[in-house]
Order: sequence, then structure tokens, then C-alpha cells
Amino acid sequence: MCEAWAVHQMWFFALASGRAFSHVLVHSLCLYLDPEWASYKLGIFICLNCSGIHRNLPQISRVKSLRLDFWENDLIEFMKKHGNLCAKAKYEAKVPPYYYIPQSCDCLVLREQWIRAKYEREEFVATRVCQDPCSAGSREGFLWKRGRESRQFQKRRFLLSAREGVMKYYTKESRGPKAIISIENLNAMFQTEKIQHAHGLQITYNTDGQTRNLFVYHESGKEIVDWFNAIRAARYYYLRTTFPTVPEPEVIPRITRNYVKEGYMEKTGPKQKEAFKVRWFCLDSQERKLMYFKNPLDAFAQGQVFIGRTDEGYEVQAGLPQGVRVKKRKPAITVITPMREFVFICENDREQREWIDALNGVIAQPLTG
Repeated sequence: MCEAWAVHQMWFFALASGRAFSHVLVHSLCLYLDPEWASYKLGIFICLNCSGIHRNLPQISRVKSLRLDFWENDLIEFMKKHGNLCAKAKYEAKVPPYYYIPQSCDCLVLREQWIRAKYEREEFVATRVCQDPCSAGSREGFLWKRGRESRQFQKRRFLLSAREGVMKYYTKESRGPKAIISIENLNAMFQTEKIQHAHGLQITYNTDGQTRNLFVYHESGKEIVDWFNAIRAARYYYLRTTFPTVPEPEVIPRITRNYVKEGYMEKTGPKQKEAFKVRWFCLDSQERKLMYFKNPLDAFAQGQVFIGRTDEGYEVQAGLPQGVRVKKRKPAITVITPMREFVFICENDREQREWIDALNGVIAQPLTG
């Protein structure tokens, strides 16, 4: 029995290695992760992170370890006949182009709802009728929104209309909308740690030349992910109708985006003699802006630095400019622009390297219209 199982185990690892890329295609979560688990009810190989989600779906998925569990012959034959490519062909037959397929680094609610949408609700099987982006980008309902002044989360009604090209939210039913947001400059990203809620979503838009932040959540994981994908559908509809000749691979990355990097740094003033103050920084690669806030959940930034290209005189260097002295022995960054130099102090060497790499990535990318 032990020798037979050893042979089966060797076969499983060979098969899992050979189908690791197929696993990525199925989940899109496990890039660079070797699948050492399998769902013997679906006939797919999965990684450790996905195995935890699959265990919560016993009606549709049952999980075993390739390394630790014993596999009966009938289960082995079932795995041979199915596999990840078969599952992808069945469960991802009609994934809309605007639907966000999460990666391994994404938050749990995105990963869980992707797996539930595929296997539990079967939203993308061939027999399903797909909504067009205009219909999918229309939604109405309530979200808990953080107040700009009160800093308390209150229930607010939101209305999204891809056809009208706007998103609105209301503070009181008897009055008009508190804000009318153009889908042209609307963005959304999950911020579970920043908002300190497992379903926390940050919505941003431009108003009077500034970036406005809205922080919202919903008690239901499905509901908040549905809102996120509705915003993406509305954005996709706007981009496809406004720029019909732009190739699809160029459109998809511009639907929504995460910040390249966020975190605390200390900054000084333009004379570089003012006291350093701790601020929360967000780097937006698409807008080429390094924004800084007094607090991470502020509605508006205190200021921002435009990040241009090297041939325009932009550069980032490790360390302080010549003649600048600080009391703290911490790693520093100098961002050089045609107008002035910006000096930031990082918490440690790792943060300094990450900020330099992120800033250099923005400097290196071409300007877009």
C-alpha cells in the first residue's frame, strides 16, 4: 500500500507541476505558487491560499493535500480525466472583459468572491447570458461611507449609471445628490487594511483639480465586490465608447488601478530647513502624482508632487541633497524636479528601496495623453 501510494504521490506532483500554469489560468491568484492541494470534487489543483477558501464551499468542493493525504484510485482517475484546463473551459467560458480577476496579493474578499462566482454561482459558464457593460455598469444601493468631518461611517445611498456617465451619492433622501461624480475620472480600489474593514473600498475622483477620496464598505462581501465590478463595467463602457480604436489590451489596465505604493514618510518644507513632519504618501502611476496626507483616511491631500520623465529633469536619489542635515539617522530620498528638490525620510532601508523603485518606475514610463 505504501509503495503504491508513493507512486501515486510522485505522479501527482509531476501532474501538478505540469499543470501549474493551468492552475494560474483557473484561479489567477496563485502565480509563482506551486499547487500542493487539490479539489477532488472539481478535479483541479490549487494552492494553499485557495484551499482555505475551497474548504468553506463543501457543497461544491472537497480538498485534499497532495503531500499529506491518501488518495483512493477512483479519485486519482477522476483527477486524470478532469484538471485545470477543463475547469477553466467550463467555469470561465464567459468572463466579462471588465470583471476583475484577482491575483495572489489581493485581499481575501476579492479572492473568495472570484472563487464563489465561478464555482458556487457559476456566473461565467457558457449557458449564462452576459450583461453588456452599460447594463452591468448601472447599480443602486446603500454603502457605509466615512464622513469627511465626523469620521464616522454612515449609511448612504449610491447610484451608478454607465449610460449617464456618472456616480452619485445622497446624504438625505429628500435632497439632491451630495456629489455627482464623472465616470471619466472615477477609480476604485480595495483598501481593507487602511479602512480597517475586510470589505473596505476606496473610491477616488477629481474635483477642482484635487483628488477626492471616499471610503466605503458593505457588510456583504458579494455586495461590495459587485459594486467594484459595476464601477469597472461603467469605466469599461466609457473607455470603449470614448476611445473605440484603442486595442483591448491597452484598455483593460486603465479601467481601475491600485496605487503603486503607499505608506508613511517624513517631509520637510521647500527651504529644507523646516521641521520634518510625518505624512501618509500615495503614488499614483497613471496620474503620475505623489500625494501626501496628514492621515491615511483624509478626504483630500495636503499636497502633491508631479513625477515626470528623466528627459524632463526628474530624478530620484537615495540620500539627502548636499548641505541638508537632519538629526535622525534614517534613510532619505531626494526627488529632483525642474522646480525644486523634495526631501523625504523613510522608516528603514527596505522602505527606502521600495519607494525609490516605485518612483523610478513612474519616471521610466512614457507620458500618456
